[in-house]
Amino acid sequence: MTLTLGRVRAPAPALVISLLSLLLGVGLLAPPTAQAAGELTVAQAISTQDGASHTVRGYVVGQPTATDTVVTSDFPNDYALAIADSAGETGTSQMLYVQIPSASRSTWGLRSNPDLLGQQIDVTGQLAAYFSHPGLKNASAFALTGSSDDTGGTGGGTGGTGGDSSYDSTYYANAMGKTGAALKSSLHTIISDQTVLSYSEVWTALKDTDEDPNNASNVIELYSGTSIAKSMNGGAVGDWNREHVWAKSHGDFGTTNGPGTDIQHLRPADVQVNGTRSNLDFDEGGSAVSGCSGCFYDADSFEPPDRVKGDVARMIFYMAVRYEGDDGFPDLEPDESTDNGTSPFMGRLSVLEQWNDEDPPDAFEHARNDKIYENWQGNRNPFIDHPEWVDAIYN
Repeated sequence: MTLTLGRVRAPAPALVISLLSLLLGVGLLAPPTAQAAGELTVAQAISTQDGASHTVRGYVVGQPTATDTVVTSDFPNDYALAIADSAGETGTSQMLYVQIPSASRSTWGLRSNPDLLGQQIDVTGQLAAYFSHPGLKNASAFALTGSSDDTGGTGGGTGGTGGDSSYDSTYYANAMGKTGAALKSSLHTIISDQTVLSYSEVWTALKDTDEDPNNASNVIELYSGTSIAKSMNGGAVGDWNREHVWAKSHGDFGTTNGPGTDIQHLRPADVQVNGTRSNLDFDEGGSAVSGCSGCFYDADSFEPPDRVKGDVARMIFYMAVRYEGDDGFPDLEPDESTDNGTSPFMGRLSVLEQWNDEDPPDAFEHARNDKIYENWQGNRNPFIDHPEWVDAIYN
């Protein structure tokens, strides 16, 4: 017997909807899982980087400490996260670097919360480069996925109590919990207790504090990043000399013992690059500097490369807190000018604050601070130990 099949009539849309609803109701058909509307994957966030605010979902895979370096243990601080679309991702090109604001570090930083590693989170903030890498900055909200608890940038304490340092209960004990002028005053008292070096002693000190960790015969030049023989200190082309990051003419203290010999702001620098920087204030933009990739300058300002912008900023803030005009030296202060001349000011304050946020302290900067404290001056740069104190004092 042969059956002749005619054209099958399509079921009415209402019937289809009813059948789907029935199947969903009895659990025979599950709705598809999808990322919530408006959320980006990490891959999407990496390709977007439009400066606008977005929410990104990803797994915490470590802490970025440099453009191509993410650590997964022994976290140095609570300043940043790396997230990826896979919890097992190891390629930094597939990661988004998230800047953690000071108010959120105690809750979302890996040093304080190592159990966050491998967990999936949602983070909202501005998609913009961080560590010269695709990133998310100015985060306003963090949340574990599946949780309604949102402990974003508006909670978690004040800038004056954020961060983490092994010296908090000893060296910084009298500063903890303070903000504004009170914090600045306490830090001034703490860091003013120091051994003062002579200008000739600075040569020997810098050969220790700025030693290349990969070559004990060399130092690392601040701006160029060049590893150069310790023996090549001097004033000739190709030598390295002693760069006053707070230009010694800004306050006209020269090389006198005190601000002129304080190695918290004296660094090895290529003679010619140092000459180009001269006594310029710090800002962004201008023409490229020969022999210094990433450096720029114009008539009134100098821009260091991204990798040391935070270092420069924290040295300037150290000088402003250490030298308050009460010990025979000028009262040094950052300001918004880039035409300070011999006045005891250094600009541009808003740019320096930005650099402090964008380039957190790395292992070299921490090691240098330790060497100065243990071997030479007996004092520390508090803004390396607590970068959030910049905001606590100046905002």
